[in-house]
Amino acid sequence: MVYKKIEDIDLIDIQKITDPRGNLSVIEGDFLPYSIERVYYLYDVPSDAYRGGHAHKEQQEFLIALSGSFEVVLDDGENKKSITLNKPNKGLLIPTGIWRELENFSSGAVCLVLSSGKFLEDDYIREYEDFQLFKSS
Repeated sequence: MVYKKIEDIDLIDIQKITDPRGNLSVIEGDFLPYSIERVYYLYDVPSDAYRGGHAHKEQQEFLIALSGSFEVVLDDGENKKSITLNKPNKGLLIPTGIWRELENFSSGAVCLVLSSGKFLEDDYIREYEDFQLFKSS
């Protein structure tokens, strides 16, 4: 199985329609390389807390900072990269086999996640040592 490397992951522009009454961003059609099966969002995260701390065997996720900002620390088993999400018209596509941690949430930050799969505990790799074994197999 081939997994993306950390250098392949970066922010993706989401269509933004500018209007004096307010902006509108749209995700539709084949914008994502998968069908959206689950939508959830994180909010009221204390600034000193972190979320994530896992990887997925099959599931892909697209993260958007709808409000505020937070950092996503990505790890492909060999290299790490930190990306700040702080604009609602930019998102981060995280492919399978990438460890992620979300941290440094600003006050009022909201993280929207568009997932390729429904919740399935067996798809999660929650221990970093297990992630390293998964990557080496």
